[in-house]
Amino acid sequence: MGRTEAARDGAADGGVSNTISGGIFFHAVIQGRNVTVQLPPQITPALSGLPAPSTAFTGRDQDVGRLLENLAPGASGPDAGRAVLVTAVSGLAGIGKTELAIQTAARARKKPGWFPGGVLFTDLFGYDPERRLSPERALEGLLRALGMPGDHIPDGLQDRQRLYRSVLAAYAERQQRILVVVDNASSAEQVRPLLPTDGVTAALVTSRHTLDGLDARLHDLDILEESASIALLDQALRHARGDGDTRIADDREAATLIARLCAGLPLALRIAAAVLAAAPARPATSLATALEAEHTRLDKLTRPDRAVRAAFDLSYRLLDGDHARLFRLLPLNPGPDLSTEAAAHLAGTDTDRAEELLQNLADAHLVEPGRVWSRWRMHDLVRLFSDEVGRARATDDGRDAALARLLDHYLTAAQAADIHLVTTPGLTLPDTFTDRDQALAWLDAERNNLVAAATAAPAQHAAATGLVLALGAFFDLRQYANDWIHLSTVAVAVCREAGDRRNERGALEGLGRALIRAGRFNEAVDTFTAVLDLCREAGDRHAEAATLSNLGQALASLEKYVEAANVLTDAAGIFEEVGDSLGGARVVGILGSIHIELGGSEEAVGYMSEVVAHWREVGDRHAEGVTLDTLGLALVGARRFGEGVKAHTDAVALFRECGDPHGEALALNNLGAALIRMREFDGAADAVLGAARLAKGIGNPRCEAMAQANFGQLLVQKRSFDEAVAPLTTAVSLFREIGDRRSAASTLNLLGHALAEEGRFDEAADVGTQDASLCRELGDRHGEGIAWKNVGLSLCQVRRLDEAIEALSTAAAIFRETGDRRREAEVRHQVALARPARGRPKQRKRRGAR
Repeated sequence: MGRTEAARDGAADGGVSNTISGGIFFHAVIQGRNVTVQLPPQITPALSGLPAPSTAFTGRDQDVGRLLENLAPGASGPDAGRAVLVTAVSGLAGIGKTELAIQTAARARKKPGWFPGGVLFTDLFGYDPERRLSPERALEGLLRALGMPGDHIPDGLQDRQRLYRSVLAAYAERQQRILVVVDNASSAEQVRPLLPTDGVTAALVTSRHTLDGLDARLHDLDILEESASIALLDQALRHARGDGDTRIADDREAATLIARLCAGLPLALRIAAAVLAAAPARPATSLATALEAEHTRLDKLTRPDRAVRAAFDLSYRLLDGDHARLFRLLPLNPGPDLSTEAAAHLAGTDTDRAEELLQNLADAHLVEPGRVWSRWRMHDLVRLFSDEVGRARATDDGRDAALARLLDHYLTAAQAADIHLVTTPGLTLPDTFTDRDQALAWLDAERNNLVAAATAAPAQHAAATGLVLALGAFFDLRQYANDWIHLSTVAVAVCREAGDRRNERGALEGLGRALIRAGRFNEAVDTFTAVLDLCREAGDRHAEAATLSNLGQALASLEKYVEAANVLTDAAGIFEEVGDSLGGARVVGILGSIHIELGGSEEAVGYMSEVVAHWREVGDRHAEGVTLDTLGLALVGARRFGEGVKAHTDAVALFRECGDPHGEALALNNLGAALIRMREFDGAADAVLGAARLAKGIGNPRCEAMAQANFGQLLVQKRSFDEAVAPLTTAVSLFREIGDRRSAASTLNLLGHALAEEGRFDEAADVGTQDASLCRELGDRHGEGIAWKNVGLSLCQVRRLDEAIEALSTAAAIFRETGDRRREAEVRHQVALARPARGRPKQRKRRGAR
């Protein structure tokens, strides 16, 4: 470890002087006269053992940056005074831990003054039983890398450990700091003897397990984002085939699909690139198609020297019986994640034991903790591997019974939660949940699992139909119309195949309500008509009344108010006959809305006031909120604005209390509309903008559109026409998106007015043309006439007189057809003015009202 010179110093007593220089020497200095010590030849730099970094490396800048911060010679900022000596990188097999460590070490080695002594690297092969290194063998390799001859390396673990740490400490004392990289450690016990203890030397460890017993800074490595995954595919393919291979760059759609199917796992992505590199003529879309088949995807992600399945298998084989069984059962959960409670039902154990097993699997990175505690998920490829090994051990694991337990859990809990949502307070409730809020929180958390479970459940299991019946109130409250329609349709088919008329009726009833929620009113009418036949066939008068109530609501939504009122009157009579006052109250609430639409607001106030009092008496706070909001509309329609504002304000508070953001947003919007009528613009703006923000946040485009339209109307009334254009344009776009042509048309009319007032006549004419087209599609001849009139007036302002005359003439013909003599006369007068003006020179544009 250096050169030693032993020389006589000429002292009178014949003493011996030994000088050690030019290196680091760790053995006993031999004293004596004329002794020459032959030391090992010059050592090979420690860096020579570091594998070469890959040229295909992307998407890890933040990870590299954090690791470099830990490896810096002196910590700064919040870590000042306590340097990070050991960093442990953990993650799923194939996630790229080794490459990250190599890339980081290579960059750290190049930084001046960071690691002048070099970098030591050792692979412990901790998960390969045939190649796994013991600490003793690993230390031998490290000592040899440091230049220690084999005959100077002691046999025992403790002696090797002491010598190794002494060498590192000596390098540190000579300002020759070394970085030790220990790759693929399977446990803290395997890696601990290899860690330096001098307080200066740094170590970087990788493992598939979270090694929280090393007093290390832990760094969990996650999958690559989609863009980085595509970049890695492209880099790896170009590295193998040259920059001329642009298959990934040229087919973005296929590249995106490959990246998604590889689920951001670098190992899978590199194998996919290698598969393409091995077949230069194979298009990327061919590989993407091949990977779409789940049952063969792991087969496709295999090369002679590496395979995704093999990487996962090494981790799986280290699991003991209970952990392995739960790992194999987890893919039975059909949703994207699961709770500890659900896992306990799968395994047939208690939640404490399930949590222990799941945490250990998470430490091994075979499952991942969710964003909130007590929820867990699997990487997509790990899930495929787990399902594969689970099917092979299905009998041993009791796989069918485990699935039945899981479905029973979801069904039982969903039914209990539903009772909390729909039952009048004060009645006996299931003790599965402490209150309505907890039940609703569980439904929110488990929604994706419940939908998937209902779809995946075997037809013979009660969950196949029971879940959709239990989730109706929740879907209605949260307005998950698409989920509701899908599950109801599936349940109807299952019931019909089984000849289950009773549950078929329930599933159809849910389907009809879901169709109303989705705005598909004609389909809802057809569905409820079919349900009515089933109710009458069974002689179930109460169900008949409920169905008539739903049918009346659908008809009212189609603006068939008289027919709806007749149907609802029949429903009210049957509810009275069977003694259901709650059902009767709901019918009266719908009738009140119809009276408002027919101009009977004052009469509706009386109806709705009685219904509000009824819901208060029985303690149904949510129904009270719904009815108060409708009462507010009636009061505003009756020009009792102050009372209407109070009703809407109270409704907002009740919806907020009940955890119904959709109802809250709608009530806020109605409150804003009432305040606009009162010209209280500041309060109105707060209300409608609050409604717009809330509606956008919960994904309710209809309510968002209504709120934006109201805000635009507010600005028009304030004569802030330029500011009104943006919210009105947004509202039109949203109404078109949800297929509400009638609201889009009325908002286009207002937008055209704002543009015309701003002197933007060409734009106003274009908007008016769109308005006319929508009105024609809707069969609204009167609205179409007004739209063409507005188009003509705007075109006159920019002297596009031939087009103006044509638009105005069309408007006149429509007004004559509809019997609107006043407007017909006005438009013909405008035509008369426009005709002689066609020959005049063009004049300066001016602003003008419509």
